[in-house]
Amino acid sequence: MLGYGDGLTVIRMKHGQWLRARLHNALAEHTTVHWHGIRLPNGMDGVPYLTQDPVLPGQDFTYEFRPPNPGTFFFHPHCDTITQLGEGLAGVLVIEGDETKPFDADLVCLYRDWRVQDDGSFGALTTDKGAGTAGTFGSFQTVNDMHQPVFKVPANGDIRVRFLNVDMTRLIDLGLEGTPAWMIATDGNALAPTPLDTWRMGPAMRLDLAFRAPAKPGERVRLMNYYAADPILLAEFETEGAPLDRPAFAPAPLQVPDLPEPKPGGAVTFTLRLSAASVASPLPTDLKLPDGTVLPAADGLCLTQRTFWAMNGQTWPSMEEGHLPAPLAEFPKGATIVMEIINGTPHPHPIHLHGHTFKVLQSNKRKVLPHFADTTLVVPNERLKVGFVADNPGAWMLHCHIIEHQETGMMGYVRVA
Repeated sequence: MLGYGDGLTVIRMKHGQWLRARLHNALAEHTTVHWHGIRLPNGMDGVPYLTQDPVLPGQDFTYEFRPPNPGTFFFHPHCDTITQLGEGLAGVLVIEGDETKPFDADLVCLYRDWRVQDDGSFGALTTDKGAGTAGTFGSFQTVNDMHQPVFKVPANGDIRVRFLNVDMTRLIDLGLEGTPAWMIATDGNALAPTPLDTWRMGPAMRLDLAFRAPAKPGERVRLMNYYAADPILLAEFETEGAPLDRPAFAPAPLQVPDLPEPKPGGAVTFTLRLSAASVASPLPTDLKLPDGTVLPAADGLCLTQRTFWAMNGQTWPSMEEGHLPAPLAEFPKGATIVMEIINGTPHPHPIHLHGHTFKVLQSNKRKVLPHFADTTLVVPNERLKVGFVADNPGAWMLHCHIIEHQETGMMGYVRVA
């Protein structure tokens, strides 16, 4: 498998610290690192050809930024993402400092579904059928690269679970069995403690949970996925040690994040239509970079001859003469944007906006719990409204995080002046 180190890489840092990460590319192809969910400077966003040159084999690149908010985030490549992410290239970034009361355990649970064969080798990471429908599913589900792991937690302790769905395709209805749980953050952003029934998560979405572990040592709490005909056990938490002396459990809220609140009154409105691609345009043989360098088309950003999906009728890449396509929209800096995402396809799409955090506002299909996020799931025939303040200048990717959809057309970018 591919990795950023030996085993699962988890970077923990304190809110207010700078992160300086030197990427050394030991792969056989170019790569970058996208810091998913972080509102960072555009040049650190890790999108080749749009925000930086690709990091070629043997080259280094240093990412340097100070995350503005605490929370649960992750990082992954934005080049040949099907292969690089599909073969394991992902890590977790935990920015500590949002607790108003300490937890007795703070656990990372990173979920992914591996496309492996019986002998342990990788199978097909993508297929035309999968890319043109709901995606190509794996056959071996893990949490922290282990199948149905058991995590030890202190008996009667207050537990925080940071759950990340970093699979390329799989949807999850996350739930907990064995004790009540509360949702306390979505995509790393604090949420007033809300009792958990289930929470539907597409790829790239995160959910932080809080619960009181059972008081008796040896008891187990089960983390479940109900988005299946038969519920799937993801992981278990087993109590150990003498029960901690704790008062009756009341989940403490996290600190309210310092996020710009969208104000729909006077907002700039933008409609994003998700559709199948009407025309599969051939790609140019070569790609010309802004500095004049010419690269073969095979070295481009997610270049593929397969085009199945579109945003506002535009596919990625829809290059002419080797140039990047026009932005889907241009926004004035500081404006509140209300984006209505219309899913005209028969499949759900988790839509991710780089460089900003939006607020999920309302839907024509379901009751929405207003919450801040950077990725939101839009179901078939849904019209979902989100709002955000366009306060981060630059060109920012906007795409479906079912990676096969992203790499077969459902990707574009917006520009903030």
